[in-house]
Amino acid sequence: MGIVDSPNGNHSRKKGKKGSKRIGFHLDMTPMVDVAFLLLTFFMLTTTFSKANTMEINLPPEMTEVKVAENNVLTLRISDNESVYCSLGSEAPSRIPLYDSRDTRQLSLSGPLRSLLKQQTTQNSKLVIVVKISDKARYKHLVDIIDELNLMKIDRFSLDDFTDQDMAEIQRAV
Repeated sequence: MGIVDSPNGNHSRKKGKKGSKRIGFHLDMTPMVDVAFLLLTFFMLTTTFSKANTMEINLPPEMTEVKVAENNVLTLRISDNESVYCSLGSEAPSRIPLYDSRDTRQLSLSGPLRSLLKQQTTQNSKLVIVVKISDKARYKHLVDIIDELNLMKIDRFSLDDFTDQDMAEIQRAV
């Protein structure tokens, strides 16, 4: 709400020259400040209610090398075709679908892959699971696998690079 004040009479700066009329102006800033605080409060409240979804991953020190027997390593290779290729030690990998065929959003880990993981972890307490994901695969596949491992309380797993040798292993899958 602005208020315009008009001066009484003409005021000139120098004698003999007639100056233009100067009109006073006063702007009430109260409504604008109210709106600014209302928006500030709204954005502060909405950003604190939305929590970030994060996953905690503990990384080992850089130069640490852990020796594990080959028959204690279960390798999960995730390719671009939404399949997981599992191999224990130096065996030929076997193909297991990552998602249920009826619903591509639902993991099939409740089926053959989950039962394989349960079986192997109960048989071998020293089992280490190595997860390797192809560059062509979606990041969601890796997150789903890690989530499932966490749900099954399997904490002995490792992430490794997907190499050309892994692609050759997938080619010889049963």
